[in-house]
This record gives sequence, C-alpha cells and structure tokens, in this order.
Amino acid sequence: MSTTLSRDETTADVAELTRDGLFYEYSRAADPIGSGIIAPIPFSEFPATLHEEGPTGVVPLDLSARLGCAGPATSPSLCANFVHVRPGESIGVRPNASSQIYYVMRGRGRTRFGGPEIPWGPGDFLALPAGGEALHEADEDAAFYWVHDEPLVRYLGARVESPTFRPTLYRSEDAKAELAKALADPEAKNRSRISVLLANRACDQTRTVTPTLWAMFGILPVGDVQAPHRHQSVALDLIIDCKPGCYTLVGKDLDDRGRIVDPVRVEWRANSTFVTPPGLWHAHYNESGSPAYLLPIQDAGLQTYLRTLDIRFSDPG
Repeated sequence: MSTTLSRDETTADVAELTRDGLFYEYSRAADPIGSGIIAPIPFSEFPATLHEEGPTGVVPLDLSARLGCAGPATSPSLCANFVHVRPGESIGVRPNASSQIYYVMRGRGRTRFGGPEIPWGPGDFLALPAGGEALHEADEDAAFYWVHDEPLVRYLGARVESPTFRPTLYRSEDAKAELAKALADPEAKNRSRISVLLANRACDQTRTVTPTLWAMFGILPVGDVQAPHRHQSVALDLIIDCKPGCYTLVGKDLDDRGRIVDPVRVEWRANSTFVTPPGLWHAHYNESGSPAYLLPIQDAGLQTYLRTLDIRFSDPG
C-alpha cells in the first residue's frame, strides 16, 4: 500500500530541492557581459623570460583570478602554458582535456603518449587528444608553447575519456613549405592574411587542428598590415619570431575609414604571448624591415562547430 505524503510533510525536502533556484526579471539577466556581471577577458602579456631559465616545469599563463573561474585558465575555455625541459630531463603532464597542442619553441626530444614515440624539434607542432600521460623528454634545453581545453571541461564538470582524434605531428619543414606556397601565390597580396591553418582529418566540418582548437601558422611580411578584424573566439597569440617594429593595435570601435579608434599598442616580442579578448578590433603591423611569424591559438574549433565564431573585417570603403 502506498502512502501519499502531504505538502507539509515534504516541506524539508522541497526546501532543499528549491534553495538554489532563482528568478530574474529578463532585463536584469539577459546580458551579463554588457552589465558587467561576468568578468571580461583581460588583455594580457606573458614574456619569454618565463621559460628561458629555471627548472624543468610548467608555467601556466593564469588569468583565472581576473576571470572569476577555477584555474589555471588563460581564457574561459583554454589554458596556455610555457613548458621548460632541461637537457636530459623529462616532465609528465595529464590535463583533464579533450584537446592539447604544443609548439616547440626550442630544443629536441621525444614524447611518449601511449603509442609510438613522437620525435620533435624546433618549429614542430604536436596535437594530442584525451588519453593518458604525455611524457616529454629533452635531449637539449627545450621549451614548448602548450595550449589545452581543460578549463572548458572543468566548467562542464566533466571527465574526458574517449579520444576524438589521433596524436598528430606537424613537422616544421612541412609547415614552412606550406606557408611558402601561400606566400608565393599571386593572389596572396589580395588576402586578409598569409598563413596556413593546421587541420586534422577527424575535424572535417570545422577544418581545425582539433574539435575545440584552431591554430594558424602565419607570416607578416615586411611592410605588411593585417587590416582590422574581430571574432568571438579568444586569441592566445604566440609571436614566433620578429624584430623590433612589429606590433598590434587593439580597440573597441572603428571610425568611418575603417581605422581602430583610440587603440592600445602591443609590441611584439619573440617567444612571448599576449591575449586578444573576443569582440575587439585588432590589426597587425610590420615596420621592422624583416618578416615576422606568429601563432594564434583560439577556441575557434568549438566556436565554428557551434556556428558562433562571427569573423568580421573592416571595410575601408
């Protein structure tokens, strides 16, 4: 025989079940970004000195305190890091991440990740899926730029289990050859940028390096300007190589001639990183007399799959 409890008899249970529920009048909750309820993504810089010396270890480029989220995190969905490995030493990492990408800034060695040994050297890229520990062993002083999506997975309260792509090595000589072809194309001067996107056969819809990550290996030729553009993904920009005179202008608005209004100027420095917040106009300039190379990594794989990336370019008219 079942017994139906009265509303009074279940008051304690109902109070517990409803205590976290809230209601907001629409206009007070519909735009938490514009109203300042949620912290904006700050513009930030991280110098090469963070990985040039010191012991073997990971240096998270951590902005979590300013973002109001659990850390380490460089953006709400990504964590960028410098990894330094001294000669003859090794380091193991195992983020709770669905995707991770490494760029070898210097050094040679190998990575063990549950399969064949993966050799690497300067200028190589390595994309790893969810899985076990990645053990990086260095034959000479080495440094990586390492980005993964653990902050996104953490926010969702999830644990990654199944890899969605295979470990993939992008060799420096192959990437440079593809970039040289893009530069030599007669139409290159008419394009918004000269670069190649790293992609993976497993990401046929988004054409990105992993399902969440987007990575661009680009050149900024002498005297060139990448006109103002903006996108909703956060850009974690590594400057691979440059001479003084390369910089980025960043700002909220454009004037009627397509120029950034009251921009902040960011000087480029080799093997250093800066964060470009989403939705801001930014343009890159090379007044150095030498070509410059850059590697923006973004959460644009996820944004593309969600159909929310929204890349826009200025129209000088």
